[in-house]
Amino acid sequence: MDTTNNQVIRLNPSDNVVVARAGIPAGAYTPEEGITCRGAIPAGHKIATAIIKQGEAVLKYGQVIGFATSNISPGEHVHTHNLEAKNFSRDYAIGSESRPVNYVDEEDRATFKGIIRPDGRVATRNYIGVMSMVNCSASVARKIADSFTHEQLARFSNVDGVVAICHGMGCAMPEGGEGFTYLQQTMAGYIRNPNFAGLLVVGLGCEGNQVDLLFRNTGLEIGPSLQSFTIQDVGGTSAAVGEGVARIRDMLQEANRVERVTVAASNLILGLECGGSDAYSGITANPALGAAVDLLVRHGGTAVLSETPEIYGAEHLLTRRATSGEVGEKLLDRIRWWERYLAGNNAHMDNNPTPGNKAGGITTILEKSLGAAAKGGSTDLMDVFTFAQPITAKGLVFMDTPGYDPVSVTGMVAGGATIICFTTGRGSVFGCKPVPVIKLASTTALYEHMKEDMDIDCGPIVEGEAAVEEMGKKIFSSILETASGGRTRSELLGIGENEFVPWHIGALM
Repeated sequence: MDTTNNQVIRLNPSDNVVVARAGIPAGAYTPEEGITCRGAIPAGHKIATAIIKQGEAVLKYGQVIGFATSNISPGEHVHTHNLEAKNFSRDYAIGSESRPVNYVDEEDRATFKGIIRPDGRVATRNYIGVMSMVNCSASVARKIADSFTHEQLARFSNVDGVVAICHGMGCAMPEGGEGFTYLQQTMAGYIRNPNFAGLLVVGLGCEGNQVDLLFRNTGLEIGPSLQSFTIQDVGGTSAAVGEGVARIRDMLQEANRVERVTVAASNLILGLECGGSDAYSGITANPALGAAVDLLVRHGGTAVLSETPEIYGAEHLLTRRATSGEVGEKLLDRIRWWERYLAGNNAHMDNNPTPGNKAGGITTILEKSLGAAAKGGSTDLMDVFTFAQPITAKGLVFMDTPGYDPVSVTGMVAGGATIICFTTGRGSVFGCKPVPVIKLASTTALYEHMKEDMDIDCGPIVEGEAAVEEMGKKIFSSILETASGGRTRSELLGIGENEFVPWHIGALM
């Protein structure tokens, strides 16, 4: 990748487009490519560097990002008016690029200050949760959590807060259906996430998603740190709020006894997310996060790549790094599932990117996916998990989730993620209690414009002022600092109360 201070950025020698470093006026000559711009080119958008005939592939990152819908001349703007995504064959070559991880010696591995739970799991935060079984109990759950103000929690200095985990589902769903199973698996995953010291489950009483059914289906057991009741059993709203407050007050005493101790970075499960992306996301923030992922994996940790619709067109780059044929086929099976799922809902993969993505220079899902997949770094793909499935493998893994940010992150947290890195080029404001979210801005302009929300500026990469590997080390240090209790921007703003969004699949009756 050329990151010198030119007008354009060339990402691969074989590409027939380059990216405008900043806005370029019509008629401007770009000496590094020897072309004259035939029209104004917005920042981050693509310029043809050669004749591309109608139907020919457009290459960026050395990969196909779509096909020309008309003849394109050198210097012409390449975007939605002359580029489309189409099906094309990809060489999956499962395992062909699998290589052993170059692990850091045990005695030299990174550490952080974490919280060790009684069963040995390691947390980065110490919350108490109030979870609604169904939308009908969500208001009561929120009232219980809101009863614990900052002033009331002041004497529990080791507790990060009491947070309501509410959602809009839980009834009028066929029991045993895929959507019902995913909901229960997601709820159970949150309950088991080590960042919760205790959790109270609140039901209405007559909903389809019954408390005892959830516990029976997922193997959960009532105890001092996991309790439940229904509003109908205790006598209505006010009685339920009073009962909930009393139970949480008892949990606070025990939760406050924890202390942070030095633990290995191998205990971290890092969720990877990108949202509100622009063309620079795949040039700066995503590759830099990928470099940080490589470091985490070398130190024995786990990173979770997700958003299946946003690796579509780049999945062959992952299957080649699969450690086995089984792992590669697991990923391809999820791709095929999505193709069937979207066809059955009169949709297709290229309904994504969003209008914001396109304004930022991303034209097709193929282009978006190639940039998004860079978050996964370069190490082997160790396993593939379904939505909200417990993450049991070390190293780089994949979880099947939608591309919609709140749903995707919800799945990873349910799977066990204890920290999230979230890249953005347009400016996403996102948090996810009980898990801290580090936001990485793709450009310095975005970082300065939304400084209150952004944690790390990856813009120096595009200006040639920092290498991807250097930025990756900075991100890795921030991950360790945040895991040790350092507050992210979203945490300082109090964001993260409303981002529990289970994946809704199937009939709603």
